[in-house]
Amino acid sequence: MNGTAQATADIDELRARLDRIDERLLEELRARIEICVEIARVKKDQGIPMMQPHRIGLVQERAAAFGTEHGIDLVFLRRLYDLVIEETCRVEDLVIAGSRADGPAGASPSTVTGSAV
Repeated sequence: MNGTAQATADIDELRARLDRIDERLLEELRARIEICVEIARVKKDQGIPMMQPHRIGLVQERAAAFGTEHGIDLVFLRRLYDLVIEETCRVEDLVIAGSRADGPAGASPSTVTGSAV
């Protein structure tokens, strides 16, 4: 195999590994949103406000510590978690407001988001 063919094969293998990581990452995001739906149901049942600033701070601090330990850019992690938190707050708001996601116990994030997560 010549150098270009080997490089292409190497890149294809690395991209296949990335694809598997992406699949796990997306599955974990879906699972995270499902848990947030469950949390929102508890908040709704118990009259607990959706917004819990101390919890948001804790999640962001944990992400920053992870980034520092593993050499991941803290600005990137902050932006990433801002997006994740924004979406989970949106989902919790929908559940607490009594959207379709407040239906059967097995409701999935797609019920809340209107799309496959």
